[in-house]
Amino acid sequence: MKNPAPAGFFFACESVSTQAMPKACRRSDALAIIAASFFPRFSLPMYTLARELLFKLSPETSHDLSLDLIGAGGRLGLNGLLSKRPASLPTTVMGLDFANPVGLAAGLDKNGAAIDGFAQLGFGFLEIGTVTPRPQPGNPKPRLFRLPEATAIINRMGFNNLGVDHLLSRVRTARYRGVLGINIGKNFDTPVERAQDDYLICLEKVYGHASYVTVNVSSPNTPGLRSLQFGDSLKQLLDALAERREQLTLEHGKRVPLAIKIAPDMSDEETALVAAALVESGMDAVIATNTTLSREGVEGLAFGGEAGGLSGAPVLHKSTHIVKVLAGELGGKLPIIAAGGITEGAHAAQKIAAGASLVQVYSGFIYKGPALIREAVDAIAALRR
Repeated sequence: MKNPAPAGFFFACESVSTQAMPKACRRSDALAIIAASFFPRFSLPMYTLARELLFKLSPETSHDLSLDLIGAGGRLGLNGLLSKRPASLPTTVMGLDFANPVGLAAGLDKNGAAIDGFAQLGFGFLEIGTVTPRPQPGNPKPRLFRLPEATAIINRMGFNNLGVDHLLSRVRTARYRGVLGINIGKNFDTPVERAQDDYLICLEKVYGHASYVTVNVSSPNTPGLRSLQFGDSLKQLLDALAERREQLTLEHGKRVPLAIKIAPDMSDEETALVAAALVESGMDAVIATNTTLSREGVEGLAFGGEAGGLSGAPVLHKSTHIVKVLAGELGGKLPIIAAGGITEGAHAAQKIAAGASLVQVYSGFIYKGPALIREAVDAIAALRR
């Protein structure tokens, strides 16, 4: 078969528009149509064909269907056969051994629905979530928008997830034994002044199942959340997490690294203050960055004015700048995991050159599929030669 379509490619098909298939076209019908794209009788590249078919679905229907396909491929062991894996590039960060330095960012698999499926596509590590103590529906739909002219996405999902207990049930049944990060957040109806309660609940529950835990204080889609990145609010949260982690280390007999995910919209001075707070509190890594509230690069585009966080190509330089500032302030005291705007292998190399130790992809993976993983690993490997 020429140009087979890896199951992971179907994730690239979150719809550009809100146009839906006729109501008579059920989910099973869509699965049958997309399954047909595996057969070689079509002249179009299979990924292009699958994306065109899924663009006829609403964004979240496409998202859910893609997860189903990736998960099914993982259970059947097919994803690894349909996608050429990247070269081995072992990397050690936070005391953890990564198969390669290119990971899946949080947000694509909020509930751990397709852990084995994503693992078979060649990622060096996976991060699932963001998960909250209690299930919550997230923000009203529509809340997911694609801007293909800018290789970008705007989302205002609002931590929609099935809760931490459900996520852990999926982690327990997964066969994947590589590095697994679990990203934690607060419920939307938990007051910001009590946010640390939610983070501590999640930390306690996921501690025994995560290779590392990411604390998300930077999503723009939960009111008040980003205030936790600054001043006394940040210090109190970090101190509480560090104290509870010490207790959990004794209980579980292992020390699980803690990473803090920050926004790209901070000034250099604010970034420097965050870096100092992370070092002082004993955190193990910083993830830079989450989505941006800026609309630079998408002005005038369809959906460009939608509320939410912007990801993809327009955030590349803003995010990489934060990595550079962090690297200068941290001086190697803790590692940086770079995310934001990686749509080509060269972008991953730029993040590493700026001071990152690992990278994560989200929107770029949606647009390019597993080919981006290979490109990124190769580009980073070239820096090491």
